[in-house]
Amino acid sequence: MAKIHHQLGAQCLAEAVGTFMLVFFGVGAVHAAVISGAQSGLWQVAIVWGVCIMLAIYAVGGISGAHINPAITLAFAVWGRFPWSRVGPYLVAQLFGAMLAASVLFVLWQPWIAEREQIKGVTRGQPGSEITAMCYGEYFPNPGGLAGGDGKLDIEQLTAQRGRVPESLACFAEFLGTFILALVVFALTDDRNHGAPPSGLAPVFIGLTIAALISVLAPLTQAGFNPARDFGPRVVAYCCGWKSIAIPGPSPTGFFTVYILSPIAGAIAGGGFFQKLIAPALVVRKTE
Repeated sequence: MAKIHHQLGAQCLAEAVGTFMLVFFGVGAVHAAVISGAQSGLWQVAIVWGVCIMLAIYAVGGISGAHINPAITLAFAVWGRFPWSRVGPYLVAQLFGAMLAASVLFVLWQPWIAEREQIKGVTRGQPGSEITAMCYGEYFPNPGGLAGGDGKLDIEQLTAQRGRVPESLACFAEFLGTFILALVVFALTDDRNHGAPPSGLAPVFIGLTIAALISVLAPLTQAGFNPARDFGPRVVAYCCGWKSIAIPGPSPTGFFTVYILSPIAGAIAGGGFFQKLIAPALVVRKTE
């Protein structure tokens, strides 16, 4: 029993470390793009996300499986590829890693954030401050285009922009993105899939999948696909002065329906699509 508890402890530590890496590098790239204009386009942010996910999987995958995403953990459990007894500890570890990384980023970037808020004429915690809060939690549509430049923020323009992506469309975008992600993860980690790349290359293709999805969906929802990635940094933002702009945000239910429920539903559906409709054909092909 002691050995089992030690193993679970090591796995949870690995999940916390992996999620820390994901958020530190990925959300850090968002900070660099939004606050300092360090990235020249969406693809640069997307590929950083892809690389950091790849590195996190390589770093801790041999210990915990590198779920680093509550939606993936729940999908694996629902479809019998992960024990339910470990779901709770994994989710706590993932959320802890995400919050710790966001806290470190806030310490590093706070002076730059305050300067950007002064330039844009916004007060943290007041309407408009989502242009800096977006470095932590996510918003739909992506307000990043209004964060750059040296002019004052046009609140009316920000308000008008929100109508372009209603909550229902944002939910669908997050559902679809996580559906595709889970489908790829399930396919690349199934030993029966002889068309998959060698297992040592699976993290590369999972990372590239994330990068491709961000390139398509980030203008709509910032492309979360991971409840820990959104909620952990969002809690940190709430505690660091953004208050209701962080939780619940401009939409009373959007942070929950779009960035927590939709990714979980998408991952379960994507995993089930592979398990029930594609994987059986792999078995047939192998025995022919």
